[in-house]
Amino acid sequence: MFKGSMVALVTPFKDGTVDGEGLRKLVEFQISNGTDVLCPCGTTGESATLSLEEHERVIQVTIESAAGRVPVMAGTGSNNTEEAIRLSRHAKKAGAAGCLLITPYYNRPTQEGLYLHFKKVAGAVDIPIVLYNVPGRTGVNMLPETIERLAKIPTIVGIKEASGSLEQVSQIINRCGEDFAVISGDDANTLPMMAVGGVGAISVTANIAPALCASMIRAVQAGDWTGARRIHHRLLPLHNAMFLQTNPIPVKTAIGMMGIVSGEVRLPLCPMPDDLNAKLKVILKQYELLH
Repeated sequence: MFKGSMVALVTPFKDGTVDGEGLRKLVEFQISNGTDVLCPCGTTGESATLSLEEHERVIQVTIESAAGRVPVMAGTGSNNTEEAIRLSRHAKKAGAAGCLLITPYYNRPTQEGLYLHFKKVAGAVDIPIVLYNVPGRTGVNMLPETIERLAKIPTIVGIKEASGSLEQVSQIINRCGEDFAVISGDDANTLPMMAVGGVGAISVTANIAPALCASMIRAVQAGDWTGARRIHHRLLPLHNAMFLQTNPIPVKTAIGMMGIVSGEVRLPLCPMPDDLNAKLKVILKQYELLH
């Protein structure tokens, strides 16, 4: 259901509020450049600092703007199980094709707690669910055996895996089978993950270079591994640039430099210093992303 080149969509702000018109512009930019799935309200979408009302509005506007042309996998995760249920119910009502749910952060639940959290959300909302494992952000790593248990729940259809471990990715694929979608949550690891059975990426870099990111994944899907490796190595400096500081500061700064929408971030994130701005601008020029 969810595969190919997917984007972890940024949330544009203007003077501290969600820029709905800017969000519509981003959706058009993504669809016209070959993105397969839109993923609003994830980490890159600054979901942690969106109010519940803003969160729901961003999902609603994204779905309305996509107008059925591509699926929307709405970020509806929370460290509060009841809040995750509320957001997931809203996403289903709004017309999302699925929900992306991060492992509860800060709470640091046990593996059993993780299982029970996702089981409860899946039992409360009848919508395809993609788990999201990113221990560097949440402080907890969901283990392959826990993912295997969750994969037995019919509506839990995949995982965005960003542990950084290819061994863990391989274990998940071995345990959960081909029908369970394993998606890269780390741009630099997308090609290696697809080599062991991953089905695509939910990408940060695709916010600014969607066509190039999509071309690498299309090459893999076509069996053109030589072409895919060439694009992977071409993209690597750009992937690295997206982490000059905490994501999504660099990617939003890049979008602002490109003139697509404002690069404004919301506190406690803050603008990059001048030296990193200058470094980012040089890299964007190398990729002909500045006009």
